[in-house]
Amino acid sequence: MANDRWSYQVVEIKPGFWGNHKNEPIQERLNQLGMQGWELVNAVQSGPLRPIRLFLKKPS
Repeated sequence: MANDRWSYQVVEIKPGFWGNHKNEPIQERLNQLGMQGWELVNAVQSGPLRPIRLFLKKPS
Protein backbone atom coordinates (compact mmCIF):
# COMPACT_ATOMS: atom_id res chain seq x y z
CA MET A 1 0.00 0.00 0.00
CA ALA A 2 1.32 3.43 -0.94
CA ASN A 3 2.13 5.97 1.74
CA ASP A 4 -0.47 8.75 1.59
CA ARG A 5 1.17 11.06 4.12
CA TRP A 6 4.12 13.30 3.37
CA SER A 7 6.25 15.86 5.15
CA TYR A 8 7.43 18.80 3.08
CA GLN A 9 10.40 21.13 3.34
CA VAL A 10 11.43 24.23 1.42
CA VAL A 11 15.13 25.09 1.35
CA GLU A 12 16.34 28.43 0.04
CA ILE A 13 19.77 28.63 -1.61
CA LYS A 14 20.96 32.22 -1.78
CA PRO A 15 23.25 33.37 -4.59
CA GLY A 16 26.89 34.15 -3.96
CA PHE A 17 28.43 37.61 -3.83
CA TRP A 18 28.41 37.99 -7.63
CA GLY A 19 24.86 36.65 -7.94
CA ASN A 20 25.84 33.20 -9.13
CA HIS A 21 24.98 29.77 -7.75
CA LYS A 22 27.77 27.21 -7.58
CA ASN A 23 26.69 23.62 -8.24
CA GLU A 24 28.89 21.92 -5.66
CA PRO A 25 27.30 23.43 -2.50
CA ILE A 26 23.81 22.75 -3.89
CA GLN A 27 24.71 19.12 -4.66
CA GLU A 28 26.23 18.69 -1.20
CA ARG A 29 23.07 20.06 0.44
CA LEU A 30 20.84 17.81 -1.70
CA ASN A 31 22.98 14.77 -0.83
CA GLN A 32 22.69 15.59 2.90
CA LEU A 33 18.92 15.91 2.61
CA GLY A 34 18.69 12.72 0.54
CA MET A 35 20.51 10.79 3.26
CA GLN A 36 17.82 12.04 5.67
CA GLY A 37 15.10 10.62 3.40
CA TRP A 38 14.14 13.82 1.58
CA GLU A 39 13.35 13.69 -2.15
CA LEU A 40 13.64 16.75 -4.41
CA VAL A 41 10.27 17.50 -6.02
CA ASN A 42 10.99 20.82 -7.71
CA ALA A 43 13.47 23.70 -7.84
CA VAL A 44 12.40 27.26 -8.68
CA GLN A 45 14.32 30.47 -9.24
CA SER A 46 12.04 33.49 -9.77
CA GLY A 47 14.64 35.52 -11.63
CA PRO A 48 18.32 36.30 -12.06
CA LEU A 49 20.16 37.06 -8.82
CA ARG A 50 17.27 35.53 -6.85
CA PRO A 51 17.52 32.57 -4.44
CA ILE A 52 16.75 29.06 -5.63
CA ARG A 53 13.96 27.37 -3.68
CA LEU A 54 14.18 23.60 -3.39
CA PHE A 55 10.91 21.80 -2.64
CA LEU A 56 11.37 18.42 -0.97
CA LYS A 57 9.15 15.68 0.43
CA LYS A 58 9.52 12.49 2.44
CA PRO A 59 7.08 9.95 3.84
CA SER A 60 5.89 10.86 7.32
